[in-house]
Amino acid sequence: MLIDTHCHLFSEYYEDIDSVIKRAYDNGVGVVVVNGCDDKSNREVLELVKKYDIVYGALGIQPGEIGHINDESFKFIEDHINDDKIIAIGEIGLDYHYDYDRKLQRRVFERQLGIAVKYNKPVIVHSRDCIQETYDILKSFNVTGIMHCYSGSVEMAYEFNKIGFLLGIGGVCTFKNAKNIVEVIKKIDLEYIVLETDAPYLTPEPYRGGRNEPANVVVIAKKICELKGLKFKEVSEATTRNVLRLFDKYINL
Repeated sequence: MLIDTHCHLFSEYYEDIDSVIKRAYDNGVGVVVVNGCDDKSNREVLELVKKYDIVYGALGIQPGEIGHINDESFKFIEDHINDDKIIAIGEIGLDYHYDYDRKLQRRVFERQLGIAVKYNKPVIVHSRDCIQETYDILKSFNVTGIMHCYSGSVEMAYEFNKIGFLLGIGGVCTFKNAKNIVEVIKKIDLEYIVLETDAPYLTPEPYRGGRNEPANVVVIAKKICELKGLKFKEVSEATTRNVLRLFDKYINL
């Protein structure tokens, strides 16, 4: 069984979610974790986890949405963080690539980390062009989780592993210019790696340019097999075991 730890199966991207879920299941994907990004998508997460057996959810506000939230946004997350099949706070984090207010990003990130600590939930973290600051903040909050679409160095990967974070590996690893993440995959022990698609984004080769979906997690698993010289069964079993270890209280298979 495979697990897609990060995707966004929302109505603005998909008119055929039933078919998307069926293709994932038919390709051996037994769990799909849909990550919220803002008020609207967080509400959709709650609907999706109720409708589909294989769908689990995370609730969060990502950096790009910080200008569209208020106190009710955080209250909604708190009110529903212990709902059935809600397993994490996510997608949250920092993004210094775009011109988002950095001080506000940090406040929103830290407030959500505080909710994670309060309710003892793992976090699913977005970090772009600010890996050291992200690490410093996470370490100060004593939380565990997944570094979504990990893009840092091998050295930083080791540091994240030490504080209880797994590395989310997605379609970027199949891109021709993906030297950094390829090196990380080769050097980091498989026990710290989990699979993700970030669907509908970051579609892996050879489907790049098209809409991504959870079924493509198979492509990512095969690429990891190639890079680490392992059999598909080893990668599928290990990455699934890693997810279940992190979310042992919340995913019941």
